[in-house]
Amino acid sequence: MSAMDKQLYDYLLANMTAISDKWLSLREENRGSIYSMDAGETAEALLREQNRLTNMTVTSILLNDRQIFESNKETWAREVAESRVNSNTSVPEVLGALSKARQTYWSFIEKFAKMKGEEVTPDDLLRWGISIHLAFDELYIDFSHMYYEIMNRRLKMQQGLIEELSFPIIKLNELNGVLPLIGNIDTFRGEGFLDYIPPKCVELDLTHLFIDLSGVSEIDTMVVQQINPLIQVLNLLGINTTLTGIRPELAQTAVQLGLNFSDIDTHASLQQALSEEYSLALHKNQD
Repeated sequence: MSAMDKQLYDYLLANMTAISDKWLSLREENRGSIYSMDAGETAEALLREQNRLTNMTVTSILLNDRQIFESNKETWAREVAESRVNSNTSVPEVLGALSKARQTYWSFIEKFAKMKGEEVTPDDLLRWGISIHLAFDELYIDFSHMYYEIMNRRLKMQQGLIEELSFPIIKLNELNGVLPLIGNIDTFRGEGFLDYIPPKCVELDLTHLFIDLSGVSEIDTMVVQQINPLIQVLNLLGINTTLTGIRPELAQTAVQLGLNFSDIDTHASLQQALSEEYSLALHKNQD
């Protein structure tokens, strides 16, 4: 770290509050945005704290210690990305705010250079220009990656919740479970059959699954074609399957598609299937 770099480093640290003040003054009215000048005191305090972290991270590049900068950058990217995801702020909006932060930050380097006059050489300015702008570029990249990872994790969690609500497998006892399907089942929802139901049955340690279709108002023909593969997969896993509540229109669709359900255990209602299962279990115990 050169003597002039050290002076710039100390100057920037001493002016962190002033840099944030100037950056905040550039805000405009943008209703609903965390960056809006009328977003409130809480939002302003958060922006001030995070802008200070931004400036501290960029300034650390002057220490000529890559490890320190990388550590600061990772902390910054995680904190800012989580905050912007929580506030439902788009990536372009964040990058726009970062662009203003870059301009503000560089204006203070220009002030420092003018204050020092001829002590600052063209080589100093070139070195600072390259390192500082590269530091901001890396912030852009790391923020975008972290934002994507957080959004992807949340989408997967939401998808898991949707699947759990779409295919609510209820354990009746240690070995038996019921899957009551309700509402419309289109191709999009039906695609989750093989992805969710078999692993969930294994997780619940089921040996018999009752799939009740009595609550299904409409069903896509593509979904009907997936019932057979689903049952075959469950059978391979050692899980017996019983279909209940098959409506006449569903039966007609299966016949029209040439699907053969003759090898599948079916009952008119879930109550009927459970009563028969109970009778068989009782008879087995008596024997």
